[in-house]
This record gives sequence, C-alpha cells and structure tokens, in this order.
Amino acid sequence: MYKNVIFLICWLVLGTGVAQAQWIGEADGQQKKSNLLLLDMNLQIETTQALNDMYNFKFAQAEQQFRWLKQKYPAHPLPYFLMGMSEWWKIMPNIDNKRHDARFLAYMDTSLYLADRMYKANPENIEASFFLSAAYAFQSRLHSERKSWRKAASTGKSALNYLEMNKEKKDLGPEFLFGDALYNYYAEWVPDNYPLLKPVLMFFPDGDKKKGMQQLKEVAYNAFYTRTEAQYFLMRILALDENKPFEALRMSEYLHTTYPDNPYFHRYYARMLYSTGNYNKLEQESKSILAKIDSGMLGYESISGRYASFYLGQMYMNFKKYDQAKPYFERTVVFAKSDEAYDSGYLLYALLSLGDIAKDQGDTREAKKYYREVKKHAKRSHDTHEKARLRLREM
Repeated sequence: MYKNVIFLICWLVLGTGVAQAQWIGEADGQQKKSNLLLLDMNLQIETTQALNDMYNFKFAQAEQQFRWLKQKYPAHPLPYFLMGMSEWWKIMPNIDNKRHDARFLAYMDTSLYLADRMYKANPENIEASFFLSAAYAFQSRLHSERKSWRKAASTGKSALNYLEMNKEKKDLGPEFLFGDALYNYYAEWVPDNYPLLKPVLMFFPDGDKKKGMQQLKEVAYNAFYTRTEAQYFLMRILALDENKPFEALRMSEYLHTTYPDNPYFHRYYARMLYSTGNYNKLEQESKSILAKIDSGMLGYESISGRYASFYLGQMYMNFKKYDQAKPYFERTVVFAKSDEAYDSGYLLYALLSLGDIAKDQGDTREAKKYYREVKKHAKRSHDTHEKARLRLREM
C-alpha cells in the first residue's frame, strides 16, 4: 500500500511538474512570453532533428546537437534537461536497466542548479519554474521505479514547491498545457481507482478527467518539446485507463511509424495489434521485433522479445498451428528467464501453453513438467496456477 501511495503521488507530481508555469501578470505577459527559450521558433527548428533522433534511438546524433545547445546556452537548463531526457529514453525499453541512472540524475541535477540560479534571480521566471518542477518530477519518477520511496517522496515534494496550481496563468500555448493535462486527468483518476488514497490526496487541487484529456490531445497535436511525451501518455491512458484499444492502436501506430527504431513504441504497437486481434500486422511486427533483437539493434532486448515471441505463439496457438506456436513459446520462456521474470504472465502462460501442446501431442511426461513449472512460479491466486493444477489432476 505504501508503494502505491508514493508511486501514484509521483505520477501526480510528474503531471503537474513536467510543464507547469507560474502566473504572470497582464502588463508584462507578452514581454515574458517573447523571451522564453522554450517558445523560440528558430531554436525549435534547429532542435527538431535532434528530438526526432532521440525518440528514434539515434542518441549519438541527438546528443551532438544537445551539446551544441550547451555551448550556445551554457547558463540555461534546457540543454541539460534534454541530455537527461536522452538518458531517460535509454532506460525506457527496460525500466530495470540501471546503467544510465547516474548520468540521467547528473544531467537533471545540473538542470536544477541552473534553473535554481534563474529562479533566485527572478522568482517570476516562468522557465525556471518549468525546469525546477520538471527535473524534480522526472527524478521522482526514477526513484519510484527504483523503489527508493523516501527519495521519490522528497523529490516529488520539491517539484510541488515550484507550482502554484491555484493561480490563473496566461495562455502560453500547448507547451505549457502538458502539466495541467496530466494533473487534471490523474487527480480525478487516482482517487476513483484507489479510494483508499482519497485522504492522502485531499490537499491536492481537484482534477477534471474530461478537461485533462482535451488538454492532453491539444499538446499531443500542437506542442513541440512535449508533443511526443504527451502522445506517449495519451497512448497508455487510452489503452490502460480508458479502455479504448482502437484509439490507442492508432496512436501507437503513429508513434511506431514516426520513430520506427524506438523499441518501446514498437512493442507497444505490437501489444495493441494483439489486443485488437489484428493478426496479419501482428505477425509482421512481432517478427520484425525479433529480427531487430537478433541483429543486436540498440534498445531491442529481452522484454521486447518476450512480448513478440508470446504474441506469435499465442496467434499460432489460436489457429491450432501447434508446431509453429511451440518454438515461439519456448523463446518466450528463454527471454523471461534471462530477466528472472518468473512471475511474468508471459512466462506463465507460455509454460501453460507448452504443457497443452505436449498434452495434445501425447507427451504426458513433458506436459506434466511444464504444468509443474507453472505451479512452481505462479502464485496460488493466479489463473495459470489453478489451470495447471486442474490439468495435472485430470492427467
């Protein structure tokens, strides 16, 4: 329960932190808006290819441009934040991968240091608030993934320190709507889905899921720096929270088509093809994922392999093509065990299916071996444990 409280609060913090800005007055609003580096059109043009490279896992090219930004704007937190985001996306395909943690945290720390200098020089500096809250929020997210709950809570609180949720803000464009969008959505979603958290969240401003979705779509279609992040969240919300798989499929297809070498977007696209029963494209994309893993392509590793091989095995199983299904289920098991993901549903259902195939082919000994392995790894409450137990009893 403690884990859920911290994790979900961190998501709220991320929502408010990624793109929140403080209120600015009517008199000098346009002046301040014109000086925002985030809204500099020339810089956006110069940065477009670098962002595309980053999301397409061409990190060397992206970081070369980000380093140029460091030289051009050495006292601004933006280049260091982008370098931190580059490290974040190296983590994304396998969130348990800790190799990039130190560099990610170091870049975010530098962004925080420079943003803090800007903030102390002028507490009404919108970009200072933006980067202070954003960098702390992303650090909080990583700490929560690492189960460092104390650090997650501390950095999350720091992110909130630079927000003024109840103050009116001028319309600075979709770039600054991202935080409002996520906050509005999750501030209502969390207590609806986790009623026990209502007392914890009573001090947060009220949310508005409908408004949050509208804002998130506007950011996803019209923002620059936050557009792809908004599309990522929109895809996951549609798939996991709103139960709109076909809308999520369209978003995942767009992201995969736009960034074809991003393994996270690739496997999410395959996942949505599987969820919607689009087997023709599923077969093609799953085999493409496995081919990229076999070729050693950056970011394509065992988690993506676990997904793709299971989808292929399940698809052939549904068509009763057991000889084709079996090697993909076997590969699912290999991928899952290489990550020690023994409680993974992909592993458990792959083992159960291998048992069913062996049983259908008359190999009772092999079937019992797989069913017993399911019982070994699955919790008694898991569906596969009950099914394996019943099959063994029948045999």
